[in-house]
Amino acid sequence: QVQLVESGGGLVQAGGSLRLSCAASGSIRSIYAMGWYRQAPGNQRELVAVSTPDSNTKYAESVEGRFTISIDNAKNTVYLQMNSLKPEDTAVYYCKVTYTSADYYAPRDYWGQGTQVTVSS
Repeated sequence: QVQLVESGGGLVQAGGSLRLSCAASGSIRSIYAMGWYRQAPGNQRELVAVSTPDSNTKYAESVEGRFTISIDNAKNTVYLQMNSLKPEDTAVYYCKVTYTSADYYAPRDYWGQGTQVTVSS
């Protein structure tokens, strides 16, 4: 029983920055990981970055060094700081939380609604 509310998308010029946020709420026992994925038109959804609560992180090669993922554990909120944006970063960005609840102990995934990021040339 989780709700994810994400925000921060928009239209920026190449080289600009955006910060995405995603707040998780609901009956969460523990969070295994929170991450960001993106899907451009005609493409498969792909991993952008993922983090555990203790800040073990993974990044897509295409964003390594430009994007930073972080989790505020007290707020159950994950952020994605996106710097040096490129037109190829244009996509819908989706937040995902992997969590367990009191009623269901096996980890499961829940997806946010997505937020559009458009980077112009």
